[in-house]
Formats: sequence, C-alpha cells, structure tokens
Amino acid sequence: MQRQGSGGSAAICFRVAGSVLLLAHLALVGWLTLRPLDVMWVTAANLEPLAGIRADLALGPVEAAHRIGEGLLLLAPLGILLPMAGGRLMVSPWASLTRTVATGALLSLAIELLQTGVPGQVVDVDSLLLNTTGVALAHLAVVPASRARLRRRCRAGRPSSGAGRGRRERGAVLREDAVAQGAPTPAAVMHGIGAAR
Repeated sequence: MQRQGSGGSAAICFRVAGSVLLLAHLALVGWLTLRPLDVMWVTAANLEPLAGIRADLALGPVEAAHRIGEGLLLLAPLGILLPMAGGRLMVSPWASLTRTVATGALLSLAIELLQTGVPGQVVDVDSLLLNTTGVALAHLAVVPASRARLRRRCRAGRPSSGAGRGRRERGAVLREDAVAQGAPTPAAVMHGIGAAR
C-alpha cells in the first residue's frame, strides 16, 4: 500500500471510513442485543449446539429462514469492516479470514456472556455459531475480490518500473564515463583499501 501522495491519503481515508463504520455497527449490535426487554417470560438458555437451529427449522421454512437469517446477518458486516479498518492489501487470504472470523467469534461470545446479566435476553450457543458463520461468509464473498481489485488499481497508479530502470542505466553510463576518463571506480578504491591493509 502506498504511504505517500494520493495513494497514502486514500489508504488513510479507507481505514478511517472502515473504523467509523465498524464502531457504528458495533453500537447498533450492542443496542439490539444488550438492551433489557420487557417480556412476560423467558425461555431457558440454550447451551446445546444446533438445538436452537433444529427448533427453528421445526417452525417451518419461512420462520426458520427469518430466525436463522437474523443470526447470520447480525455480525456479518464485521467480515468486511474489520479488514477495511485494518487497511492491509498485501495479506494472505487465509490469514485474513482466520483473523476476521476469530475476532467475530470473540465478539459474539462477549455478547452472549454479557446477555447473562440483561433482563429478557437469553444466552444461545447457536447464536454464536450463526454469528461466526455470517462473518466468515461475508468475508469470503467480498474481501478477497475487493483486495485483488484494489491491488490492481494501486499497481496501475504507480509509476512504471521504467523510471527506476532509467536511473540504473544513468548510473551505469556515469560509471563508464568515469572509467573512460581515468577516474577510480568504487571497486578500484575498495581494492586499494584492501591492499593497503
């Protein structure tokens, strides 16, 4: 990623936008999941993996799609916003996925643990599974292709390597001119220093 000029300022803007959107999304998630609910009764906590998903599927396809979809979508934006806030283009896709999914899983676990003290909220291990799966799916769907496109755009915006090649060629011509005029070359100077020792 370029650090100077318009490329550097674009990278900074990209990271700032990602960080602001990430904080806004986390605030929304906190409001949705950690506010006390005024309900008549609360179901027991679900600590058996996939039991809640099976119960949702038993309610019919429409209700199951609604409930499972909510679980998948709640933290899914983190799959995009966490790498965006990180602002790295040159990173292994698997390392990025692992880091993002682990962060999403830890945030989901923190939410579930905090819900133990919130009236009307119920701890559900299936929420942890669905939230983490949503983060992984969003990351896989968007981040690798977006990073590849941004890397291509950065390469296209850089000055061609011909500029560096021109400098090297000019240096070689200057060295040849110095040799032709009888000036000592750096190699000859180093050889002379070595011989003097």
